[in-house]
Amino acid sequence: MKKLVAIGGVVVVLLIAIIVLTQMSNKEKLASDDNPYGDKKLQQPTIDLLKDENYQHITLPEDLKAKIDSGEEVNAYFFSPTCTHCRALTPNLMPILDELGIEVNQINLLEYDEWDNYGITATPTFIHFDGGAEVNRFEGNLPEEDLRAFLAPYAKK
Repeated sequence: MKKLVAIGGVVVVLLIAIIVLTQMSNKEKLASDDNPYGDKKLQQPTIDLLKDENYQHITLPEDLKAKIDSGEEVNAYFFSPTCTHCRALTPNLMPILDELGIEVNQINLLEYDEWDNYGITATPTFIHFDGGAEVNRFEGNLPEEDLRAFLAPYAKK
């Protein structure tokens, strides 16, 4: 019986240690100057992406709307950190965008409920705006050749 209590005690101590270390790590990530979400309370999947190089073009919804309303060309990539298709597409998409010189505004749909504002029915969704209106979009995880064909008209390089 004493062994069982001792093992249970060790398990409880380990769980508490894991929780404390995770909270400390999250606080460090959130306090970073690289946190584009400001002081918004973030969900854990978003916190996990804060240092991911593929998610460094986060734009707040009000900033995206202002860019679109200005009439300039805008590329918006709507994703969710919990979406398996997004997690598969993003590492392929970002290098292509960089290669083509295409700027992108990433909108995290887990944190910001923008689904209805842009008629989004699935993630990932990439929308090209020009003159304040949607010009083109794709949804889902496209193969590289289809991504390149979609993005080619918007290349800056």
